[in-house]
Amino acid sequence: MDLTIEKLIYGGDGLARLPSADIPGNNQGRGKAVFIPFVLEGEEVEAHLIEEKRGFARGVVDRLVVPSPYRVEPRCPYFASCGGCHYQHSNYDRQLEIKAAILKENLRRIAKLELETDLKIHRSQEWNYRNRTRLTLQTSPEFTLCYHKFNSHQLLPIEQCPISSPMINRGIAGLLDIGRKGNVPGEIREIEMFANASDTELLIEAYWKENVNVDPAAAHRFHESLQSQTSEVAGFVIFKDSTSGGSSHQANEPEQIQFAGRSDLVYKTSQSSYRVSAGSFFQVNRYLVNELVSIVTAGCSGGTALDLYAGVGLFSSVLYREFQRVIAVESSQTSYADLLYNSPPNVKAVQATTEQYLKNVGGKLHPDLVVVDPPRGGLSESVTKLLASLRSPCITYVSCDPATFARDLRGLLDSGYRVERAHMVDLFPQTFHIESVFQLAR
Repeated sequence: MDLTIEKLIYGGDGLARLPSADIPGNNQGRGKAVFIPFVLEGEEVEAHLIEEKRGFARGVVDRLVVPSPYRVEPRCPYFASCGGCHYQHSNYDRQLEIKAAILKENLRRIAKLELETDLKIHRSQEWNYRNRTRLTLQTSPEFTLCYHKFNSHQLLPIEQCPISSPMINRGIAGLLDIGRKGNVPGEIREIEMFANASDTELLIEAYWKENVNVDPAAAHRFHESLQSQTSEVAGFVIFKDSTSGGSSHQANEPEQIQFAGRSDLVYKTSQSSYRVSAGSFFQVNRYLVNELVSIVTAGCSGGTALDLYAGVGLFSSVLYREFQRVIAVESSQTSYADLLYNSPPNVKAVQATTEQYLKNVGGKLHPDLVVVDPPRGGLSESVTKLLASLRSPCITYVSCDPATFARDLRGLLDSGYRVERAHMVDLFPQTFHIESVFQLAR
């Protein structure tokens, strides 16, 4: 069938409409929505349906009839097969426009907010920006490192990743080499690589298969092979297998079994220096960490700042300079240990969930600033109410999901807050992910 792409939606798909006559009993109005990946607004395509539900359908392109003027040749040989990137077929300026439009549409539809202030857009370098990547190992019929295929749990062997840092790509090449020589223990299911800010050191996290004991001798040989192949490997840490590694920003964390070399990296930025241990969360865009911190902390001062979902102290380690005291709250044991280590004397680190902490402080705390940087699920209704009850004059919300942010924002707007400044920080070029920073006042 011939379809025209109306717009792109959060998740990376393009939205088209089936002709209304194709829907039994519907001879007028708009047709059923069809979601199609790897297209751009305004393109005309020949497509066929691969899934049809009561309210929507999914399709794939058979032929591009009228391409967008913004369409470019993807840089990665795995694009459209790999599930990691969604926009490599668009030039970068258009990617930013797409994300800004999606963010505003979510605010309009969910938060019932027509953004009146300018949305300031912060660009990234387009390639080699990731300081962290996680790969699945496959040993049969031959050793490979894999991502997941698009919209699938099936594995896709890869030999490079253009959005990952040069150091990580050297690590991928080194792992492939020693794996093909039979020097990678078969008990390892996944490997995560984390590079420091200067892209000169690499921390390797290995996730051992569940219910399989670690052979210390095999682990030692693997570490030696890693260092001989890639001299920049600073440490090698083994965890019991888990679906949730350090990049998940969640409190449910895997159990560390042992390590060789160092179990952390020092991540130096222009404003601070952070110890980041294996299993701790840290922002993945190595080009925009400084800019993100500046957006969140600039122009803020006073008596007390509250940093919720603090991680290793990315913001509190800078906020302390302008506040008499900073309270940083983090639930993950691993990130909390780093937070303690990274905290200056006037930063109080608290290990608790945000909801637990806010329930405990009740009406006793009146911070001048609250910074929240929750995971993709957002704050939840109860946390939003507790946060509003603090009646802080300023809230800075750092979001990585426009839908959950718009939901939470509606609750804060209803509590008397207004949007003063709005930023979109493109931490994830080539993907549909949207990072935003909104500064609210009352």
